[in-house]
Amino acid sequence: MNLTKADLNLLVYLDVLLRERNVTRAAEQLNITQPALSNGLRRLRSLLDDPLLVRTSNGMEPTERALEIQPLLRSVLGQAEQIVQTADQFDPASSQRVFRIMASDYAESTLLPTMMSTIREQAPNIVLDVLTPSDVKFDDIELGRVDMAINRFDDMPQSLHQKLVWTDEYACLMSKNNPIARQWSLDSYLAARHVWVSKTGMGVGMGMSPDRTQRLGWVDEALARTGKRRSIAVFTRHYMVASLLAAQRDLIATLPRKAAELQSSDAGLLLLAPPFDIPLFELKLAWGPIMQHNQAHKWLRSLIISTAESLC
Repeated sequence: MNLTKADLNLLVYLDVLLRERNVTRAAEQLNITQPALSNGLRRLRSLLDDPLLVRTSNGMEPTERALEIQPLLRSVLGQAEQIVQTADQFDPASSQRVFRIMASDYAESTLLPTMMSTIREQAPNIVLDVLTPSDVKFDDIELGRVDMAINRFDDMPQSLHQKLVWTDEYACLMSKNNPIARQWSLDSYLAARHVWVSKTGMGVGMGMSPDRTQRLGWVDEALARTGKRRSIAVFTRHYMVASLLAAQRDLIATLPRKAAELQSSDAGLLLLAPPFDIPLFELKLAWGPIMQHNQAHKWLRSLIISTAESLC
C-alpha cells in the first residue's frame, strides 16, 4: 500500500470505532456526521481488505484482523500525538491546565493533601478534577478524556502505561472502648461486627451481599482461605466513612494501613494488626498512550510518585 494515497485520519476513525463498536457513538465522539463516518468505514474496509466490524445479534463486533491491529493502532496514534505536540516546554508556574484524575477514595485521601500543598507552591493556577472509579471507564483513559487513574487494579488493558505508587498492608481500626480490644484474637475478630469498604473497581458498582464472598475483596477472600467469615454490618465505598464508623464501640474497620493511620491519631481510636494474614496490595498509577509523552502529564506523574515516596 502507498501511504501517500491513504488518508491517515482514517486511522483515528478506526481507533474510535473499535472502542465504541457503534457508528453513531463514534461519530459523536469524533464530532463528524454519521454518514461521513460510514463513508470512512467503507474506505477503511477497502484500504485494509477486511470488514473490520460486522453486525451480530450483540451489535457491531470487530473481526480477527481488527483485533490484531488495535494495539498497534493505539501505539501509532500515541506516537503521532507526540510528533504534533508543541515544542514549548511545560511551565507549571504559569499553566492553567485542568487535570482530570480518577482516584479511589483511599488514593485521594492519602495522596491528595500532600500533593496539593506542593501544587499550590509550584503551580498555583493548575486545577485538579478528581473523579471516582464509577465515573470512569478504561476507554476514557485510553482516549485521554481522563488524564490518569490512581487505584488498585485487578487487571487493565495492555495499552495503558502503569507505575507502582506504593505497596500497603492492612490494619484494624476500632474504638479503644471496644471490648474486644482487650482480648484481641481471630475468634474475637470474627465475633465482632464489621465495616466493609469497596475495592473501588472501574465502572458503575453494584449492590453487595454478605453471602457473595468472591465479590467482597481482599480481606474476605483472605478469611475465606482459612474457612472463616466475618459479620458485616455496613457496606461503604468510602474509606474515610469507614474510619469514622470505627469510632463506634462495637464496629471494626479493616483498612489499608495508610488510610487507617489518617484517623489513628484520634485519642479514642486504636490501630491493631489483623489477627490473620492478608496479602499486601499495590496502588498503581495508570495512563493512556496518548498522554505518554505530554510534558504537563509527565510533570504531574513525577509529582505523584515523588509525593508517594515522601509518604512511605
